[in-house]
Amino acid sequence: MTARTAPTERQKRLGYELRRMRTSADVSAEYAAGLLGVDRGAISAMESGTRAISAERLRTLACNCAVTDEEHIAGMTAMAAPSRGWWDRYRGQLPQGFLDIAELEAHSSRMRGAFSVHMPGLLQTSDHALAVFRMVIPRLPKHEVALRLAFRAERQQLLDGAGAREFVAIVHEAALRVQFGGRGVLRTQLEHLLDRSAQENVTLLVIPFEAGGFPGAGQTVLYAEGATMQLDTVQVDNSHGPDFLYADAQLAKYRAHFDALEKLALSPEDSRGFIHTIASQL
Repeated sequence: MTARTAPTERQKRLGYELRRMRTSADVSAEYAAGLLGVDRGAISAMESGTRAISAERLRTLACNCAVTDEEHIAGMTAMAAPSRGWWDRYRGQLPQGFLDIAELEAHSSRMRGAFSVHMPGLLQTSDHALAVFRMVIPRLPKHEVALRLAFRAERQQLLDGAGAREFVAIVHEAALRVQFGGRGVLRTQLEHLLDRSAQENVTLLVIPFEAGGFPGAGQTVLYAEGATMQLDTVQVDNSHGPDFLYADAQLAKYRAHFDALEKLALSPEDSRGFIHTIASQL
């Protein structure tokens, strides 16, 4: 199989899981190579995401690593299949991290996001997103801004129609009050949040200033659930681009992180009332 010079985050995620599965079973790379009929370097390449693994070889490896959870095996097999989506049209035009986020969202079964400064990207109006993109340093040229707006609009379609994903957005009061684009843009954005939160698959929870401190203050985090808990992925925003985390300890930490945030947040009904009050003051 042809080597990949730049594997996607989804391909790296599968590679990590292959290595975790192998090492947890105390199976050596040499043994795995003989089992699959490849050289040892191929095992390293598969585990780094730079080489594909067929469904047949994946199932052979899983069987010999004593993995019996068929749902987990099926989830890994799905990750091993060639994956192309609408985001591929932007390859070479936008940073790879943008594409990796879209692919992660598209293959998730459920998402939870925490937002302390910015509105959730999946719930932003075009005017609000435009105001945010115009604040990027160094300043983005007009064609770059237009690309990012179009890309964000396509990402948002994930919440609509058949197969719409369940999305729980936990938003701090600070994000609800920052006037990106001015008062009018913010008012329209808040009204859009209220409209979106009326959807059955979208839950909006607000953490008010009065709640005091909260875990992960300052971070924007997405927890994307996979086919099984072992295949979940955490995506953390940073100034240099997104970071993706999937070690068992990291997943456990962020599950607890989101559970704590949900306990601090207002109920969905009270959150809607809180947002309505802020909008009415603008």
